[in-house]
Amino acid sequence: MHPTPHTPARGPLRPLLAALLAALAPLLAAAALAAPPAAARAQAPAAALTEVTDFGANPSNLRMHLYVPDSVTENPAVLVAVHYCTGSGPAMYSGTEYASLADRYGFIVVYPSATRAGKCFDVSSPQALRRGGGSDPVGIRSMVDWVVRAHGADTGRIFATGISSGAMMTNVLLGNYPDVFAAGAAFAGVPFGCFATTDGSEWNSACAGGTVTRTPQQWGDLVRGSYPGYSGPRPRMQLWHGTQDDVLRYPNFGEEIEQWTNVHGVGQVPAATDTPQPGWTRTRYGGTGDRAPVEAISLQGVGHNLYAPGMGARVLAFFGLDAPGPAPQPPAGACRVTVATNAWSTGLTASVTITNTGTATVNGWKLGFTLPAGQIVTGGWGATYTPASGAVTATNAAYNGTLAPNASVTVGYQASHTGDSTAPRAFTLNGTACTTG
Repeated sequence: MHPTPHTPARGPLRPLLAALLAALAPLLAAAALAAPPAAARAQAPAAALTEVTDFGANPSNLRMHLYVPDSVTENPAVLVAVHYCTGSGPAMYSGTEYASLADRYGFIVVYPSATRAGKCFDVSSPQALRRGGGSDPVGIRSMVDWVVRAHGADTGRIFATGISSGAMMTNVLLGNYPDVFAAGAAFAGVPFGCFATTDGSEWNSACAGGTVTRTPQQWGDLVRGSYPGYSGPRPRMQLWHGTQDDVLRYPNFGEEIEQWTNVHGVGQVPAATDTPQPGWTRTRYGGTGDRAPVEAISLQGVGHNLYAPGMGARVLAFFGLDAPGPAPQPPAGACRVTVATNAWSTGLTASVTITNTGTATVNGWKLGFTLPAGQIVTGGWGATYTPASGAVTATNAAYNGTLAPNASVTVGYQASHTGDSTAPRAFTLNGTACTTG
């Protein structure tokens, strides 16, 4: 694999930041991402960037800038674009293509600004890493709610993207508010919870250095623990990282993939792998199209300052925002799952019927799903269930692993619960999303 010819030139702030990094505390290491290169900056759109004040709960004194294109659609989608350390909302506006893309497709862009020293977002405090806990995520959620009220935005089409510190915040927003965001795109970030600190330093050298490793289940549990009891659909995630990232090291990319595949209950073996352009390797998990549950793009030989022209369009394709109107749903998988549960005070049984709705015989199957918080599998029949909680995989027994077209198999499990006895809402068969009901 050869280095990409599209590696962005380092921005004008880079030499200054390097000097500062050599002299100052580790906190400012996060500032190593300069503004996106000048080549990425689109011509100023016709509409104007405006600041909104008094937009709601804002415990960390964020600022909010808004771009509403002249061509905004009815019930528009909303994209939250989160800046890098040392940046700002207006810098993100002028340094990325999202405003000009909004002119083309009619969505609204929200540009939050961090106001603390260093201009990094809080992705490390206990308050930031739980739903409604306070700090920056609460303020960004308030911005989204303000746009929904003021512009009649489509609550099913709210998205987040960010660079460096903004990429870390994208992970946090999708973890804390899975019922708000439909998808995210993180450029050079780290997994949800990786940067966690309790000393108020805002900087985690071990995570930045790529030495924090966990199992997929442990990473997934961090996300699920930020909103206990939530059992609804999870936002899709697109991940970008350069192999030569010297600020947030490349191992973080693999840990992010482990986290979000576990959250979605899909396998960590890619469903598809391709090379969109030289030096890029794209892997998709749980699906093969533009709206797979998880998509990851590795950029060979590229450092931390990886954002370049054209990437914004790829983000919109993943989000389904590259056309006016509601985003198309991912195509239904060649499978259908129905679930019937019988619950009592502390336990339940679930009967799960899997139907092969495709045209090819399935030889060996794995059914993926996520149990609601508090449920633990205590026994099962027709399949083996691992692990006992969280993102579970049910693997066929020796006698029922073959499913001819239109054939069905019924399996089941018994589980304990702590109050939530509902059934899982989403399933995958061999990594492909199934219809339910």
